[in-house]
Formats: sequence, C-alpha cells, structure tokens
Amino acid sequence: MRARLPLRLVRSIAFTVVCVGLAVLGHRAAGGSGPASWAVVAGCAGVVLAAVLAAGRERSPRTVIGLLLAAQVVLHQLFGASGGAGSPLSLHISHGQGLGAGLGMVIAHLTATLITGWWLAQGESLLWSVLRRVGTRAVRRLSRLLALLGADAAHLPPPAGRAPLRLTPSRARHDLRHTVSRRGPPLPAAS
Repeated sequence: MRARLPLRLVRSIAFTVVCVGLAVLGHRAAGGSGPASWAVVAGCAGVVLAAVLAAGRERSPRTVIGLLLAAQVVLHQLFGASGGAGSPLSLHISHGQGLGAGLGMVIAHLTATLITGWWLAQGESLLWSVLRRVGTRAVRRLSRLLALLGADAAHLPPPAGRAPLRLTPSRARHDLRHTVSRRGPPLPAAS
C-alpha cells in the first residue's frame, strides 16, 4: 500500500514534531537554554522534507528508529553550531568536561531516541493496520453495492494483501495431475 500526499504530510509532520521536540528538550535539559530559533526552523524544514520523501509506504521499526537517530545526530550538530547548549556529538574531552559527560550525553541521546523511535514505530504499525482494515471494508461494501445495482464486481481490485484466485483449465489439469490421493478402505480393527 502506498501513501498519497495528504497521508505523507500528516505522518511527516508528526515525525517532525516528535523528532525536533526531542532534540530541543534534550538541549534545554543539557544546558538550560534552547537552540536559536533559526536553527529550530531549519531543523524542522529539513526533517519534514526528509520525512515526506521517506513516508511513501509503511516503514519497519528498524527504519523508523534509524531515521530518527540520523535526524537526532544532524539536529544535535545544527543546534550545537547555532550557539545552543551542548557540543557536537563526539567523545572528546573538552574544557571542564571529562569523558564521562560526553559519554553521558551520547547515552542519553541514544536512550531517548530508541524509546521515542519504538513509540513512533508502534504508531506507524497501528496506522497502517487501521488503513488496511478500513480499505478492505470499503472495497467489500462497494462490491456489495455494485452487486445490488447489478454491476459486475469482477472489475474491482482484490482487497490489499490478497491475490485473486484465477483457475484456468490448464492450471486445473496441472493441479489435478500432481495431486495424490491416499484415501482407501478403512483398515480392519486390530484385536
């Protein structure tokens, strides 16, 4: 099932709000001040553009978490360059900060990203499940309506995920020729 533009935009905006919100909250928690407003706007624009391009179909949890992690790294770099709290994502020892503080920031980013990515992936799975159910019901109701009106329902596409069963005469002969029947008379009862 492919997503059309309105669904892509809604999913992309939801992903962007969660992704950029997570990055801004992380920077506020790390340094008390958030990134510059131009950096937040640029980050939102970049994430929504990437998300629209990736939102063409259902994505696996691994893909959702991977995209969120990549976006978090880019946003962290952007927010660090804008003069916001935090330094670029690395494990270097900076002035007044030991290796533990840098490692702690990386672990905090990864933990928050994994939890949020799992949450987004569950929402993605639920959304597509609902869309498949609604689509299947709509096709069934439309075929019933067409049957009531006397139209041929054979022209409708099959419900998503199901291939139409077409049994041609040559296919039927092939299937029957390779069918083995092991049924015979019952065996006598063992005494």
